[in-house]
Amino acid sequence: MGEIRKIFKTVFILIFIFSAQAESKILSIGNPDAKVIVKVFSSLTCPHCATFHTSVFNKLKKEYIDEGLVRFEHHAFPLDLAALNAEVVVRCQTNNETKFKLLGEIYNKQTFWAVGSDINKINDLIKEVGLDFNLTEEKMNACLENSHVQDEILNERIEAQKKYKIESTPTIFVNEKKYSGKVDYKKFKKIIEKNL
Repeated sequence: MGEIRKIFKTVFILIFIFSAQAESKILSIGNPDAKVIVKVFSSLTCPHCATFHTSVFNKLKKEYIDEGLVRFEHHAFPLDLAALNAEVVVRCQTNNETKFKLLGEIYNKQTFWAVGSDINKINDLIKEVGLDFNLTEEKMNACLENSHVQDEILNERIEAQKKYKIESTPTIFVNEKKYSGKVDYKKFKKIIEKNL
């Protein structure tokens, strides 16, 4: 009887760990029941992704996400090791609201940290950004050394490639329909309004 209880306990713990990981996979903000879902596949070292985040996401958040009309999903699609590590640091933060603020700052300071080819220097610069968002250097180091988180992000990228045929970043979907063309908030807003 004790053995069965141990097995159940182990299975329960594994299910709990798996569901906690599955939950953390997609970074999302906004009403889970929103009529409009915006999915953005981006790489944190991509200048166009940074432009989208600073010129479109912030307005979208104010007008639609905060009003419960849109759910926004950030899908990791790292194009290099620096982008992967920056994504790991973003996920190191556990508070969702703070995570999005950190994501925004990673984009704002992209030209500060995404420079050169020395990954150790890049990691140090990413951590400098993370320090302002309730993350300690020890915690960020532990996150960067966690190969499971890196694997999770890379697997998401592979799945996204298979399902959505991502050719460049950012690739944006509004209710599963691909949005293409120059990122312009006025045009983007019209698409959102059409779907509401």
